[in-house]
Amino acid sequence: MRKILLILLMLAGANAYAGINKWVDADGKVHYSDQPPPVNVKSQQTLRATSDAAAAAPASAPAAPKTIAEREAELKKAQQAKKEAADKAAQEQDRIDAEKANCAAAQQQLRILQEGMRMMDVDANGERYYLNDEQRQQRIGKAQQDIKAFCK
Repeated sequence: MRKILLILLMLAGANAYAGINKWVDADGKVHYSDQPPPVNVKSQQTLRATSDAAAAAPASAPAAPKTIAEREAELKKAQQAKKEAADKAAQEQDRIDAEKANCAAAQQQLRILQEGMRMMDVDANGERYYLNDEQRQQRIGKAQQDIKAFCK
């Protein structure tokens, strides 16, 4: 049993050293294969074995890896962008909440004014007075404008 396992492992390891060949035929089609191309065709080996991959850097490899300072700068920049997005979202939510509150207040004011009960207000001198019908209608119109502005 051990001999069979050893033979299977050796066969599996032999395939790891295979490369992938790339060639273009006479019709202009690109072929990829682990088999060698025909003799009259120029080929290029594109993939090496897994153990050789680390040793052989491809020609189009990116520049050297980023330094720690560059990675920290990118991280700080990403964190700053995330914080700005969160702040912007919070401000937008605050604006929406304020509009909802203003809408509710305008609707409540309109309901109160339309009930027809006598209403009292305070003038600049701090004295109380009752609203007459003309003043009530002006305030109803103002409340309706506020509703149009805030309740979208």
